Amino acid sequence: MTSLLDELAISNLGVLDSARIEPTAGLVVVTGETGAGKTLLLGAIELMLGLPARSGLITSGSDEATVEGRFVTDGEEMTVTRRLAREGRSRAYLDGSMVPLKVVAERVRGLVEVVAQGDHFALRSSGELRRLLDASLDETGLRSFEKYRNAWDRLAELRKDQTRIGGDVRALERERALVAFQVGEISAAGFVTGDDERLVIDARRMRHASELIEVLNNVHSLVDEASDAGGSAFAGITRAADLDPDLVPLVELAQGVMVGLAELGTEIRIATEGVALDPEMLGEIEQRIALLSDLRRKYGEDLGAVLDFGREAAGRLTELEGLVERSRVLDAELVDSEAGVRAAAGELREARMRAAEQVEDAAESHLRDLGFTSPSIRFTITEAGLGGAGADKIDLLFSSDERIEPGPVAKVASGGELSRLVLALRLAGAAGEAPIVVFDEVDAGLGGRTALAMGRKLAGLARHRQVLCVTHLPQVAAFADAHFVVERVGASATVRRVEAVDQIEELSRMLAGLSESERGREHAEELRQLAMADRA
Repeated sequence: MTSLLDELAISNLGVLDSARIEPTAGLVVVTGETGAGKTLLLGAIELMLGLPARSGLITSGSDEATVEGRFVTDGEEMTVTRRLAREGRSRAYLDGSMVPLKVVAERVRGLVEVVAQGDHFALRSSGELRRLLDASLDETGLRSFEKYRNAWDRLAELRKDQTRIGGDVRALERERALVAFQVGEISAAGFVTGDDERLVIDARRMRHASELIEVLNNVHSLVDEASDAGGSAFAGITRAADLDPDLVPLVELAQGVMVGLAELGTEIRIATEGVALDPEMLGEIEQRIALLSDLRRKYGEDLGAVLDFGREAAGRLTELEGLVERSRVLDAELVDSEAGVRAAAGELREARMRAAEQVEDAAESHLRDLGFTSPSIRFTITEAGLGGAGADKIDLLFSSDERIEPGPVAKVASGGELSRLVLALRLAGAAGEAPIVVFDEVDAGLGGRTALAMGRKLAGLARHRQVLCVTHLPQVAAFADAHFVVERVGASATVRRVEAVDQIEELSRMLAGLSESERGREHAEELRQLAMADRA
């Protein structure tokens, strides 16, 4: 895959009000005075990588900053845009469509590798060193890594099961016993929806049974009296209808009243006979009411809530029974799984040791090219706790000469040595195999022949990929296929491409501090010719 950053446009980013560059393939360098704003170009690329926006990036007086890049991969274009707002959230666009920032990050990070000046701090990080070695694993090592990841994922799932179970089978058994009791208590009560209302009605009827019978008997007597009187009235109405046919409707009405009184008397008699004077039954009803009250106190404010609790508890009981059954084999599975993970971690450690030897040899070779006579690099890989990326603690030991015992890189390496060491390790680790590599002043602290050697290294790396380099060294800039200069006037900066005479003037400024210096120009021309001849 061949990829390059074909165009980069910036507006209102720091001191860059507006800038547009069109990098070429090969080695692209960015130079300029200290504080001119060179690093903002790196910051723009990092924004397209999805990195968080630092506060204060937006130009003073502006509400929004925009970074837009066009990448070309095997002839296919992709545009990435990042907009930063002074107030509100930033936005990201892919080929003109708004997308989540993580989508942009996933698409771009596979194309671009950033090697920053502060990367020497990563040499102290076991995680960063592990990632460097993992990028250099051979095929067997990659299979070992995949095997470990699968074993670790399996162990993680088992631990999740253990967490769901609670990690204490006895506690799980206690909960199952409690839930089983609750389910059994509610089920044994035998209540169904509506029982609470029916019990209240039945209890009230039975508590007042004697009074109710007495009242119904009195009513029945009154209905009987009304029926007797109604009979006499009906006979009179019938006689009147014989005398006056217009009164026939009254006969029908009186007949209906008589039928109604007869039906009412029958229903009252049936109701009276249905009233039970049964203290024992009343006691049973009151016991049911007391039982319901007890269940409501434990499980819900009314019968509906109690029944809902019972159904949920029954579901939980089924789950608990499954978990208890699962727990009987889980401990054994965990032991086996952890053993498998540790075995896979051992294989992965061996693979990383093989990769470490390769990286050490390659990095030492690069360091010799960068001015060291007999440098020594050693990775130490020791066993650590299990984690998602293995069980290894990785440290880096370094000495500038093989006669000196290697020590922790952070303690024994100078600034210039660290810069070369970062580059050598990145080159040895194939710089992550990204088709576009960005270096931000990794040449700090270098000069003379060593700086020239670094220029050759970067130019060599650029034969097979696009390399963008922010540098202050003319020995590096002399190897550029495309050279951009950041110039600042007051609070604003501009970016322009320099070629031919303009490039010689910039190299002269970098060499002598004066672009107008005749001797500086001569030295700059000589340096440029040397670089071009070396590349040829």
